[in-house]
Amino acid sequence: MTISAPDAASAKAGLRKAMGFWDVLLFNIATVLGPRWVAAAGHNGTSSISLWVLAAIFFFVPGALVINELSSRFPEEGGLYVWAREAFGPFHGFVAGWTYWIYTVFYFPGLLLASASMSAYILGGRGIALSENRTFLLSVSLAMLVVAVVLNIVGLNIGKWLQNAGGVGTYLPLIILVLVAAVVCFHHGSATHFTLVNMMPAWNWDTVNFWSQIAFAFTGLELVSAMSEEVRDPRRTLPRAVFGAGALIALMYIAGTFAVLALLPASNIDPQSGVFGAIAVGSIALKVGFLGILAALLAGAGNVGGVGSTVAGIARVPFVVGIDRYLPRAFGKVHPRWKTPYISILVQAVLSGGILLASQINDTTRGAYQVLIDAAIVLYFIPFLYMFAAVIKLAWRRDRMENPQAILVPGGMAGIWISGGLGFLIVLVGILVSLVPPGDSANKLGFELKLLAGTAISILLGLSLYWRGARSKEEEER
Repeated sequence: MTISAPDAASAKAGLRKAMGFWDVLLFNIATVLGPRWVAAAGHNGTSSISLWVLAAIFFFVPGALVINELSSRFPEEGGLYVWAREAFGPFHGFVAGWTYWIYTVFYFPGLLLASASMSAYILGGRGIALSENRTFLLSVSLAMLVVAVVLNIVGLNIGKWLQNAGGVGTYLPLIILVLVAAVVCFHHGSATHFTLVNMMPAWNWDTVNFWSQIAFAFTGLELVSAMSEEVRDPRRTLPRAVFGAGALIALMYIAGTFAVLALLPASNIDPQSGVFGAIAVGSIALKVGFLGILAALLAGAGNVGGVGSTVAGIARVPFVVGIDRYLPRAFGKVHPRWKTPYISILVQAVLSGGILLASQINDTTRGAYQVLIDAAIVLYFIPFLYMFAAVIKLAWRRDRMENPQAILVPGGMAGIWISGGLGFLIVLVGILVSLVPPGDSANKLGFELKLLAGTAISILLGLSLYWRGARSKEEEER
């Protein structure tokens, strides 16, 4: 028996419209903005500042315009999956949806490890050693994952407060960083000498690999579109929240990188928890040590909220694919009491926990983190290729100009080609440079094997599930 359109509609009707403008704005901040990206930028050096500006102009802005158009034209649960399906058909929709979902099993462990490392600074000076302690990192990471999963299964009316706390808890520590850096520089000078020349991109292997992380750090605004049918007045709410959050995020990435480099030289900045190391140094210089602990406490809430927002958004993709019957029927189930796609959330959590444990085998915590990040980037960017191609393909449909509620990319077809083409090119380059090991990688062959094996197995697993689902649908329709 296939799931008919009315059955699919009834499955989605069980979802609650729990999110308003401020919920979506803070959700976007919790999902996109990350202190670890500021730390990674600081570790890469002063050239990161120009990379932020380039990524904002040539990737972030076109991406926001494309997301606004597609989410306003197709305000349906599923986001990127729906857009790719509308443009290129069920198979390509599945590939986009599957890679968008499966990337989280690599992304969550990386995010959790970085979050656990940052949380160690709650203990003040004693936390520095713990931030590299494998047992501590694994324990805290798994605890954060459990909290995020439980709250999102209970429901968005509860879970959204985790995301809201995540948005606030992510932004405030970076404000503290910027203020501390400004005061320290005023009294003691900057730890890094900034010039126009040294802020320009330095084209070496480290920068090549890091470019993909810069672009990745600007992604996530599309995630809440996967929850469109749980947002109040999505055609009006989503575009406003995208523009508002986008401006706040771009500003903080640039200001935060200036600040962390003003407090520490690049070689002393940890690429996971360097923001809090910098705040600790600044707090000691200003004799206000509690600031470092306060920032770490806020970031702890921010990091759990970031995990929670990603769990909440990504889980809706296999939920809709399950309704379409290209994944097992169970993925399309809504919890009878809490009205959430709980099977998707639970499967996601179990796989992420397994990858988190497996990533620690025969590697340093920093090496494991880098492999996880690059695997996540490769998988995550595949649906972005579809998204930027879809906005061009769907621009030829008559309903684009006939839809009075659509927020269109400005500039007509030229604007569509520029936004879609730029975004597609940046994403393609990001995938290719993610395959380049960082310059300080000790085992480049091992890095490549783990990265290629992880991504290839993930994609092949998805394709086998699709073909199984497609055969099952054909047999039932006969």
